[in-house]
Parts: sequence; C-alpha cells; structure tokens
Amino acid sequence: MFGNLVAATKVLEEDELQRYRAVYCGLCRSLKRCFGQTARLTLNYDMAFLVLVLSSLYEPEEETGEHTCARHPMQAQPYAMSELSDYAAHMNIAMAYLKCLDDWNDDRSVLALSEAKTLRPGYAAVKKKYPRQCDAIEAALRELSKLEADRRLDPDAAAASFGRMMREIFVYREDRWAEPLREMADALGRFLYLLDAALDLEEDAKRGRYNPFLNLRDDPGNEERFRDILRMHLGECVYWFDRLPLVQDASLMKNILCVGLWSSFNQKYNSEGPENGSGSV
Repeated sequence: MFGNLVAATKVLEEDELQRYRAVYCGLCRSLKRCFGQTARLTLNYDMAFLVLVLSSLYEPEEETGEHTCARHPMQAQPYAMSELSDYAAHMNIAMAYLKCLDDWNDDRSVLALSEAKTLRPGYAAVKKKYPRQCDAIEAALRELSKLEADRRLDPDAAAASFGRMMREIFVYREDRWAEPLREMADALGRFLYLLDAALDLEEDAKRGRYNPFLNLRDDPGNEERFRDILRMHLGECVYWFDRLPLVQDASLMKNILCVGLWSSFNQKYNSEGPENGSGSV
C-alpha cells in the first residue's frame, strides 16, 4: 500500500528532478529534526508527494540549502523544507508505526514488532499533536484487519478503508480546500490500495495471504480488468487535483499521478501503458 507514489524520474525535466530531490531531502531532514536520526529509515516517497501538494497549495516559507548525509557523504545535496515537511514527517512516522503493527499482526514479523517498539515514542507524540489523522489511520487498519480476518473478497470495501485514511492525512488545515483535498486523497488512496493488491496477487495467493482479488487469480483478462478499475479511481483523483489551485510544481505532481504511479503496474504486466521511468532520487 505504500511506496508507489513516486515520480517517473527518467522523463522529468532537469529542474523538476532537482526540485523533487530537494523536497525529498527536506523531508528526510525533517524526520531527523522531529524524531531523530533513526527515523530517517522510515522515509517514504508517498509523503514527498504530500509535501508537494500542500506546499503548492499554501506556499509556505521554505528553508533551502545543501548538505551531505550518510547516503550522499561526498557531494552535498540540495534540500527544501518548511512546516509542511515537518507535518509530512509526522504522518510518515504514524504510517510507518501502524504499518509495522499491521505486519506483526498479519505475519508475526519479529522485525516489524521490533521496529514498532522503536517508533512507539514518536507515534505517541504524533497522536498527541494530530489525533484526527492518527484516529483515521488506526480506524482504517482495523477495518482492513477485519476484512482480512473474514476473508471477505470485496475490493471496493478494502479500498474504501484505505481511502478514508488518506482523506485525513492530506488535510493539514480545516479550510476551504479541506474537502477537495479529502476527495482527491480518498480516490488516490483507493487507487494505491488496489494497485498494491493487483501487484501482489500471485505472491499473496502462494503464501495464503489475504488479497481482495484472490477470486480473479486465474482470470486471463486480469490486466485489462485491473487497468480499468485503476483508471476509474485515478481519474477521480485527477479530477479533484485539477480543482485545487496548484501552480508550483504542477507538472511534477502530474508526472507522479499520470506516469509514475503506473510504472510498477506496467513493469509487472509488461504492457504498453504510460512510459516507465520511475527511479531513486
């Protein structure tokens, strides 16, 4: 469910690529500033998109510069950070913590339990500061756990749970933009959940794990079926995205939504869809 909200970096203009890298590095610095060095290990591309959307909408004052880090020890990298980078860092920790708990409950992953214990103090601080968002994440994961326990093969119900979680994460302020942000994020969350289910179908079936598409495993028309479902949800997401007054980084965000999001699907199904090109920044 996490990690597919990335840019197709190979088809970005150079200035867009540098901006993407700067926002990503800024989010990493915010994680360290707010939660310490080890929190940077939870860094999630999805939250870089959150920074881009909210920064374009609210245009906060940004701190910019260059720095070296463990990943780039020899050459200083540009960064851009703001209060919205800090907000995204808080959401990053919340999602990472609750995902670890979910992995422990589903697979009894000792590694996930250990990571959850490390993140628990940070999550407590996030929940105190942003109870609305954390309540939504917890409720969504409870709903998904129940669907999994009941082995209910209902893609719409499972995707709707994840969409409700994303609705609250993307709302930073309760203002005139809150509702279109919620609608955009809801559709995006549904897309991300169903994309993950389509990508993991074969592996989940082999390992006996829950997947809402299990009854379609042997359907020869899966690629087009999944593509049509995903297009519907992403089309709704883009509809609401276009109704927000987003000017700064608009083309970069459209790259993420309209090209980058399809990269893993096209790679999985070897199809002729939108051009691939996602990569590490």
